[in-house]
Amino acid sequence: MSSLSRELVFLILQFLDEEKFKETVHKLEQESGFYFNVKYFEEKVHAGEWDEVERYLSGFTKVDDNRYSMKIFFEIRKQKYLEALDRHDRAKAVDILVKDLKVFSTFNEELYKEITQLLTLENFRENEQLSKYGDTKSARSIMLIELKKLIEANPLFREKLVFPTLKASRLRTLINQSLNWQHQLCKNPRPNPDIKTLFTDHTCSPPNGARTSPVSVPLAAVPKAGAAYQPLTGHAPFQPPPPAGPSLAGWMTSAAVSSSIQSAAVAASSMSVPPNQGMMKRPAISDYQSAESEQLMKRLRPAGHGIDEATYPAPTPQPSWSLDDLPRTVACTLSQGSNVTSMDFHPSRHTLLLVGSANGEFTLWEIGLRERLVSKPFKIWDMQACSAQFQSVLAKDSSMPINRVTWSPDGDLIGVAFAKHLIHLYAYQQPNEARQVLEIEAHSGGVNDIAFSRPNKQLCVVTCGDDKLIRVWDMHGQKIYSFEGHEAPVYSICPHHKETIQFIFSTSIDGKIKAWLYDNAGSRVDYDAPGKWCTTMLYSADGTRLFSCGTSKEGDSHLVEWNESEGSIKRTYSGFRKKASGVVQGVVQFDTAQNHILAAGEDNQIKFWDVDNTNMLTFIDADGGLPGLPRLRFNKEGNLLAVTTVDNGFKILANSDGLRSLRAFGNRPFEAFRSPYEASAMKVSTCIPACYCHDRLRA
Repeated sequence: MSSLSRELVFLILQFLDEEKFKETVHKLEQESGFYFNVKYFEEKVHAGEWDEVERYLSGFTKVDDNRYSMKIFFEIRKQKYLEALDRHDRAKAVDILVKDLKVFSTFNEELYKEITQLLTLENFRENEQLSKYGDTKSARSIMLIELKKLIEANPLFREKLVFPTLKASRLRTLINQSLNWQHQLCKNPRPNPDIKTLFTDHTCSPPNGARTSPVSVPLAAVPKAGAAYQPLTGHAPFQPPPPAGPSLAGWMTSAAVSSSIQSAAVAASSMSVPPNQGMMKRPAISDYQSAESEQLMKRLRPAGHGIDEATYPAPTPQPSWSLDDLPRTVACTLSQGSNVTSMDFHPSRHTLLLVGSANGEFTLWEIGLRERLVSKPFKIWDMQACSAQFQSVLAKDSSMPINRVTWSPDGDLIGVAFAKHLIHLYAYQQPNEARQVLEIEAHSGGVNDIAFSRPNKQLCVVTCGDDKLIRVWDMHGQKIYSFEGHEAPVYSICPHHKETIQFIFSTSIDGKIKAWLYDNAGSRVDYDAPGKWCTTMLYSADGTRLFSCGTSKEGDSHLVEWNESEGSIKRTYSGFRKKASGVVQGVVQFDTAQNHILAAGEDNQIKFWDVDNTNMLTFIDADGGLPGLPRLRFNKEGNLLAVTTVDNGFKILANSDGLRSLRAFGNRPFEAFRSPYEASAMKVSTCIPACYCHDRLRA
């Protein structure tokens, strides 16, 4: 389904909710699989409506999709079984055992036998591991906490737990905008048109009283009392939007709507519309202010800004998070054998870490097993294809440090950028194969950054280098764009998209930030980064908030959030130590996770911030051994954090969820069914072992 079709489903969901079609809303949520309504799910779990709970879940996942899904269904069916036993409804319990729980016996026959043996007890609480089981209400509440954690961790629910931010009655507003536009195109526009149907395009009847457009359901009957519409007092033809200032979002807006607005303006400007001919009585037509361009501009602004923005349904309250949610416990320390220069976790296999090092070697680590799956030393694949300049450079100095390693969005490709001219692309095949795909001499000098993007839905590689250029390559190694405009070596790139607009932010070592569309029209913005030296830019996981972090030539570090719509700094985070004049150790590195955590490495420490609070939350030294400016990287779930060490290695830090995922990694599939009671009682070792004892029955 296309992006616009998907958005239409969200508009229909909002409309159905506003019109109180409650059953239809949840049916569409389930059938489309676009939005998982956590509040509705909680209601059904608390009510013990297990058939509806599973039916709703089935729109998003099946039992055997992954270990998270398997555990979700197991916990639900186990609770249903225990409740039947608690009611002394043996027949129902047997039915659940045979029809619902039997599927799990494939993974753990012993556990299934233990569950079956509960039928022989007068009270299943006689079983030691179920002795803490309380009443039904409290048991459901405890289970629901665990289910919500599993759902949030399950990659199949990613980007489906938060409803997009919409103005109230957005679908009705779009219909009214369309009617306004249709009225402007009428050959004989009437001052007070009577809109009677949406089934055909609106036309005003001719002055001689000829038949009007067909009548079906009057639109006036559709809006309910209190609808948030303001009648137009006048409606001018569409006009091109006024020239936007050079903000971080303005150039994207103009790029998105320029073609459609220009064509509309040509058609509309040729018509003469008297002052009040755009006013419609039935229905009251809402003023859409500044047309599509303004709507897009508002979507480009960070979430939560703009007092008239509303979300349907009321967003599920985000659980308050504490310092315990930060990955601060050292799970293990691993040796790379060379100075680690770059790290990146796999986008969906959350314990698979890609590591690049100063000796030109990259390694794939399975953190759960503490094993190297793949290790590729640097070598040139085709020396004959290399330029004479590069061959000369290599003859003088054969060292080839890695500047950057990164995964493609789907985790199928690995990109490696080297400190001299080259990039390598590998195809990753599970569990331990990396196949050579492309070798490109991308830049003259060092390749400072590499990233993947999808302009026009085509996977591409974006690079930047010491030659002051940003280049875009297709998957055949052909250069399709080359962006010029920086006056110093380009330090980093940040490809991103808003709506259907694909763009790239770039930063150079003279502190300039530029933005580029995939065309040949040059940079769209030109800003100074805080500190005016090396800076990296990152978006939050949901793509709504933009951050940058860097260091000045004087050695002072800066971490800020940008207001995209104004091209200004929204907030500056404090907590960095003021450096002595002229003391520059390098450039501070940072990362963000879970839309609410920022972390940066400085002073042999890791410092943490809440994105909404400029004051530093806390800092840790990870039991020591960190360099002055450690590199760090979160996994996509935010429960693991890799940080470099001074002795050519790295540490893995974890929160409680991360420790549980590492512990469960080496187990058989049924280990995923561990209960919240048992999990909370477990003791965590300093290093996570690869093999564990069998799971047992528990509450």
